[in-house]
Amino acid sequence: MTTDCPLALAETGPQEFTLTGTPADCVRLAVTTLFPDIDWVLSGINRGGNLGADLFTSGTVAAVREAALLGRPGIAVSQYIRKGLALDWERSSALALPVIEQLLREGCPPKGYWNLNLPHAEVRENPAVIRCDPDNEPLDIRFRQDGDCFHYDGSYASRRRTPGKDVELCFGGSITVSCLLL
Repeated sequence: MTTDCPLALAETGPQEFTLTGTPADCVRLAVTTLFPDIDWVLSGINRGGNLGADLFTSGTVAAVREAALLGRPGIAVSQYIRKGLALDWERSSALALPVIEQLLREGCPPKGYWNLNLPHAEVRENPAVIRCDPDNEPLDIRFRQDGDCFHYDGSYASRRRTPGKDVELCFGGSITVSCLLL
């Protein structure tokens, strides 16, 4: 949250804005000031998965968590990307849309929000949509030093996976949906 400097707002189109803040800042300003009557907050599609432990550091998820804190349901949508493989973002949108529509119809528990992760699916695949809990296994956290710089040297794709949890299911090709509560 940005509390120590002004947030600059720019209108980029009708009812479309950019803000010089974090994703949670954007939701705070939108819900309290710009669009106080909104019913839902959607965040994403984020480049990269927000699976398991990623939930604690993700700006995409932070946006809908902030919405839930302010009494609005939300859906965070993230796209897992297998390193070295091209991704079809139109396909990602096509996969996400029916799931988002279903979640909007279903609603969300009070102080709840949805986390939706898309697998890096081949065009011919029709991935299953699976409701599951987030995995609580930590990421592979290793760094390589290069002079004064440090580079992440862990393997996101090789992280530990708990059977039936979001990491295993999304890496296995399924769309994962988790309902999270504050």
